[in-house]
Amino acid sequence: MLKKVSFTKLLGSASGALLVFVLVDRIGGLYFSNPGLDQPAYVVIEEEPATPAEPEPELTFEERMAQADAAAGKRVFNQCKSCHRVEEGANAVGPSLYGVVGRPVHSAEGFSYSDAFAELEGSWTAERINAFITSPRDVVPGTAMTFAGLKDPQDRANVIAYLETVVE
Repeated sequence: MLKKVSFTKLLGSASGALLVFVLVDRIGGLYFSNPGLDQPAYVVIEEEPATPAEPEPELTFEERMAQADAAAGKRVFNQCKSCHRVEEGANAVGPSLYGVVGRPVHSAEGFSYSDAFAELEGSWTAERINAFITSPRDVVPGTAMTFAGLKDPQDRANVIAYLETVVE
């Protein structure tokens, strides 16, 4: 008999709680109604995709050299100072770059060049320096130079303009 009374009390309590929940929901619905909207609360504006701007034409090497800044090149050259010097005859890990523009390749006195450089002929023109400092290992495969290169073409032009000033 005791089990039947306990079950009845439990069922009555659950039914009462459900009744209270339903009544609160109904009464609350009277005070706080949520009418449907006739139109959306916000409007999505679809814009036409912007047409990409014409890319600026790439400057030629000569145009970059015409606007090159030797002072800016001196700042960029700080990356090179760990291996190169600009004083005459001051070789370091790399050869002295004093008067390098126009100088014959592998002609720094007292510097021992790698075999890859020993095979090169010609002079260090501005164009050749530009190609070399873009990616030394691509231009002279087997070079001992570990520098990855200067990717910014204006930085390269600025460095070359600076190197042109490093003469007597």
